[in-house]
Amino acid sequence: MAQYQTDMRDIHFNLFEAYKVHQTLPGVEEDDLKVILNEYDKFVANEIFPTRRPSDQEGVKLVNGKVVVPACLKVAKQKFYENGWFGLGMSEEVGGMPAPNAIHIATSSLAAGAHVAFDMFGGLSRAALNVILAVGSDAQKAFYTEKIMSGEWGGTMCLTEAGAGSDVGAVATVATPLGGGKYKIKGTKIFISAGESELYNNNIHLVLARTPSAPQGTKGLSLFIVPRFKINADGSLAGSNNVVCTKVEEKMGIHGSPTCELNFGLNGECVGELIGKECDGMTNMFIMMNEARLMCGMQGESQANLAYMLTLQYARERSQFANELCKMPDVKRMLVRMRSLSRGMRALLLYTANLFDFAHQGDAEAEMELALLTPICKAWCTEEGFNVAVEAIQVHGGYGYCSEYGIEQFARDIKITTIYEGTNGIQAMDFVMRKILKDKGETFRKVGKKIGVLLAGPAAKAWPGECALIAKGLGQAAKVLEKFGEAASKNKFEHIMEHTYNFLMFSGNLVIAWKLLEHAALAHEKLANAVGEDKAYYNSKIQDFRFFCQNQLSKNEGLYYAMFNSDFNVTSVEF
Repeated sequence: MAQYQTDMRDIHFNLFEAYKVHQTLPGVEEDDLKVILNEYDKFVANEIFPTRRPSDQEGVKLVNGKVVVPACLKVAKQKFYENGWFGLGMSEEVGGMPAPNAIHIATSSLAAGAHVAFDMFGGLSRAALNVILAVGSDAQKAFYTEKIMSGEWGGTMCLTEAGAGSDVGAVATVATPLGGGKYKIKGTKIFISAGESELYNNNIHLVLARTPSAPQGTKGLSLFIVPRFKINADGSLAGSNNVVCTKVEEKMGIHGSPTCELNFGLNGECVGELIGKECDGMTNMFIMMNEARLMCGMQGESQANLAYMLTLQYARERSQFANELCKMPDVKRMLVRMRSLSRGMRALLLYTANLFDFAHQGDAEAEMELALLTPICKAWCTEEGFNVAVEAIQVHGGYGYCSEYGIEQFARDIKITTIYEGTNGIQAMDFVMRKILKDKGETFRKVGKKIGVLLAGPAAKAWPGECALIAKGLGQAAKVLEKFGEAASKNKFEHIMEHTYNFLMFSGNLVIAWKLLEHAALAHEKLANAVGEDKAYYNSKIQDFRFFCQNQLSKNEGLYYAMFNSDFNVTSVEF
């Protein structure tokens, strides 16, 4: 059977050698952060990973109007909060444990890789609390923070409706004023992750709804705090708030997470309170959505990395034709592909996570770069994370297709990440239309200059072929964006939209190659004094970079042809 594995050496390299995250916050020591990582890794191995397969097999059930989650999650959840892990990376003012954001993402990655359905409960609660802390009134912060931090109350985000889907502006849920900042909420939300369970005494839903006089579209949406149970002034619960789960979705994966249909106020009065200003709902919800999009990318990255580690373990132990499976050339090809893609995702995610701290410190350029990279993190890491999971099944052969080793679960659990929090097609449109064309490509060009500086250094002499591929990609990206700009000037946005997905994947390949080159150059410097396991590790970083360029970045040639040279226009096709 598969045993939990962690590539802690690569995590440490990213955090402390490449990005030096211990320098982003005052008073934070590298050794202390390593202790936190190691202790959390033990917690994941002992408490979270063992819940993965039982939860998948048992699933979530709706019994007599009550959502029942796998029993094993209750013990893990209780220990998670008792050990203070929920507050890692949060301020001491709210009872948290201050740490760089990249440390929080790294630990969350360990948990999500081990059991993503379990990690979703805490992740959504944290994101909901962050919205309350960012835009809530002093009274709201005081009322909700302690209970969410302790794990008594959980949190969710409620956007999607059956008649709206990805068109959030079509939301029909109504919020009627009752006075005193209170509103009567009425409507139905679907696909609400961790929407209800007995893991928490109360769920604090953040609900997008429209007040009676609000304009149509997204500009007319407001955000409301809607508890599942009414709450007395002293924090005790006061009966149903008429938030009712009427359906739990039967899903391909994430079986341990209840994906709920929630009715608000259809069986009696449901009361919520406005958070932030009226009609600022989308702006405020984007605090949660942007965090969720990065977490989606992390879900793809984390499961890809664990799938690789478990597959490597299997390939080393399995014999084939009187030889270890991992020594067969085709299996080696799959393993190094999995490793280079997975480590590339980690490199991008932790780099992006570190930008959060710089942005919070007032670095405007970091904030712009963070906005640019977030859709790549979400879409590229989930697409390629799924591909790594499929590759893991292939290496395992028939055992991968069966459930014995728990490998096929990765493919089932990862697939949703390409769909929720905005499909990857929507991420691509946001990436090109809002993050690039809106600022006329300024931030994209600044990232390109960073890559250019690296290409002008010693790396170009060490790996001329691979660096030439990156340089060529930068030039091709400039040509595509020029073509997009021309189309935009003529209001031919449909000619841009058909290529946004390809351009995001093209850009993802390019920025991952950049990060892997950066890592390979650093590893090359350290090889001179490296011995034993360190020497093998640094060599593996160079191998990752070269393989990625020759086998993944090289795909950009085809993507470029489709975007720039192809004379086939999909908008002309009728269905």
